[in-house]
This record gives sequence, structure tokens and C-alpha cells, in this order.
Amino acid sequence: MTGSESSREEFLSRLAEMRPELHRYCARLTGSVFDGEDVVQTTLVRATREPDESGQVRNFRAWLFRIAHNCAIDFLRAKARRSTESLDALALLPDESLPDPAETLARQEATSTAIERFLLLPIGPRSVVILKDVLGHSLAEITSLLGLSLPAAKSALHRGRAQLQKLNGALGHSLPEGRSVSPELARYVTLFNARDWDPLRALLATDVRLDQTARPPLQGRNAVGNFFTRYAAADDWYLAIAWVEGREVAAVFSDKKAERAGYFMEIRWSAGEISSIRDFRYARYVAENAVIAVV
Repeated sequence: MTGSESSREEFLSRLAEMRPELHRYCARLTGSVFDGEDVVQTTLVRATREPDESGQVRNFRAWLFRIAHNCAIDFLRAKARRSTESLDALALLPDESLPDPAETLARQEATSTAIERFLLLPIGPRSVVILKDVLGHSLAEITSLLGLSLPAAKSALHRGRAQLQKLNGALGHSLPEGRSVSPELARYVTLFNARDWDPLRALLATDVRLDQTARPPLQGRNAVGNFFTRYAAADDWYLAIAWVEGREVAAVFSDKKAERAGYFMEIRWSAGEISSIRDFRYARYVAENAVIAVV
């Protein structure tokens, strides 16, 4: 292996190691574990196209988070969900630090908040609160990541924390889930748990698409049919119907006695056929950041 090939592999390995942390940030910034993973994938693609990927970036983490932040902002703009307040328009507050007990309470507030609720914060305070209270970055690191002055970062943190506390006080810390079960997903889960693979393959549309994080997507009934073959060879799963962010999913448990799903699948249908499967088996950090309400 040449030196350049070794450097390339090391660079890609460092990117892969950052996926869970990037997702914790992007999911809250976009208000969705699904959208957050889309932004993470865009971030990694963009990172591989940036110059100095051979390890010459002075601060790898700051460089990668800047890319992730910019990708998330681009995503929010495209979805027309972004607040009109820009990072540069933050009002300054006095330069003062919160005592340690207040810091602890702020972290607890942020980490217990439903991901989609972060969208109710303006983008500036949202970014700083996530970086500080969820990911544990210092204010000095945040100023570098977001290109803010220290007073502006403190202002955003103060405002974001206050707004988040107010929102949680008004709305509570949990979001109600009251959903009916679709017969399509009920059949999918039943057949899957029964390991009845042929009827499942018969449900696949001709142009069905399979997406599995960190693996090339597959297209077409024959290619995606092998997806069930791989599950047939494993015994570390049991499916149950659940809801994540208002979307019906198949939650995957390691077995029937497991208390929490390790990951989930999102199955989409068209004219009674499966048009796409998005399987998060290789991106279990997505489930760690999600509120999974099992039916």
C-alpha cells in the first residue's frame, strides 16, 4: 500500500468515527433523525472532496463540524424551515459564565429535549446550545466552529437555554404518540418475523430501492431481494411496529426480550408494493438519538 493510499484510508476511517457525533448535532439542528442522517451523508461526501484530506487539516474536528454546519444550513434553506435570524445578528449579553450547577441543569435540559423541538429555536442559539450542552464543546471551540466572537457565542447560549427551558415548560418533555397501524407494515413485520421471505420478495416493486448507511444503495427487485437473504442468515433481530417523528417504522430489537430497539427500518409503499427500504442496521446511532414509540 502506498503512502497516499494509507493516508486516504486513515482519513476515511476518521470520517467514519465521527458519524455518531455528527449525527447528534445534525439531527437536532434539522429537527429530525432522518434529515440529520441525510445531512451527515452529504457532509462526508463533501469532506472527501475538500482539499487537504490527507491529514493536513490543522483541526480536523472543527473543519468537519464546519462542513456539517454548512450542509445543515443548506438543507434547512432548501426545506424553507430555517429561522430568519442569522448567526451574525445575535444580540450581545454581558460576558458572564454560568456556575457549574447551572451548567449541569442546562445539559440535562438539552439532552432530554425531543429532537424535533430544537427547530423551535432560532438557528443561532440552536447551534450553540447543541454544541455546548449536547456535545460538550467549550465556548472557545464553538467560536472556532461557527466563526463567532466569544460574546456572541455566550449570548446565543444564554438565549437558547432560556428559550429551550421555556418551551419545555410549556410543552412538557415528551411528545404524544397516538397512531394507527397500517396493514401494509403489519404484514411486512409479520412476514419478516415468520422468516417468510418469498411473500416479502413478491411485495417488492420492480424498481425498489434499498438504502443502508455506509453501503452502496441497491436498485431493483433482484438486487434488493438479497437483503432478505442476509437477514435470513442472522438471528439478532425481532421486528415490531413503531413510530419515529410521525413516521411508521419497523423497530428492530436484538430479541423479543430486549427493552429498546437497536435500530429501525423505514419502508415506503406505492400501489401496494414496497418502493423503498431504508435500513439503519449500520447506523445505530440514529436510533440512539430517536424517540421510538412502539405500538
